[in-house]
Amino acid sequence: MNKSLLIVAHIPSPNTMVLRNAVIKGAKSPDITGIDVVVRTPFEADAEDVLLADGIILGTTENLGYMSGALKDFFDRIYYPCLEVKQGLPYGIYIRAGHDGTGTKRAVETIITGLRWNPVQEDALICRGDYKPDFEDQCEELGMLMAAGLEAGIF
Repeated sequence: MNKSLLIVAHIPSPNTMVLRNAVIKGAKSPDITGIDVVVRTPFEADAEDVLLADGIILGTTENLGYMSGALKDFFDRIYYPCLEVKQGLPYGIYIRAGHDGTGTKRAVETIITGLRWNPVQEDALICRGDYKPDFEDQCEELGMLMAAGLEAGIF
């Protein structure tokens, strides 16, 4: 039976859509098999999506030093239904930050700490400053890391 990777990404701009698509591309690498990739915006995703997931990648913009309202809404809706059931869920995160991104990272990680999910990255991927094409490579690597880790049973 395939494992499920849920990608929940806020995509309010062409740049953020490109980053989300890079994550998908990495997760669907032809070298990786046995992973079903489910992609939702934070408004589309619900607790059932999380309950069915074997891993999750979250993507958000930096909005006034905080996560997007869309991602916060997602957390508000899934928190209690998933709290006890999905402890230990492996997760990755990428942040598109025009400035610093650390406030956004702290806000997301505070909620994730409460959910008791396990990070697959040493640190969140923060795509800071003016848009750079290498952001796409970094996001693709994140998608590939998560899918390959799930496939190999590391996560």
